[in-house]
Amino acid sequence: MKKTDLAKSDAKKLMNQMAAKGATFGAAASGPAPDRREQRERERALGLVPFAVKLNSGLVQQLQTLSKERGVELNQLVAELLQKGLSA
Repeated sequence: MKKTDLAKSDAKKLMNQMAAKGATFGAAASGPAPDRREQRERERALGLVPFAVKLNSGLVQQLQTLSKERGVELNQLVAELLQKGLSA
């Protein structure tokens, strides 16, 4: 058996042991993630619709700063600013 074959065999054994123990890494290790389906249903009930746009990074930084200053979520701030802009 070659040295590389032995290393592959050892790696497979290690991976199988980790899978058997239920080892988790990253986000899975921090706890259960919120159920996205339930979150989408809650947002839909509130009348919220996902709306993705691409903005200049400078503008995004301004929005984030303003959001922190006002103490509101970024979604609320953008909605407020869009309402003001559309009504003008």
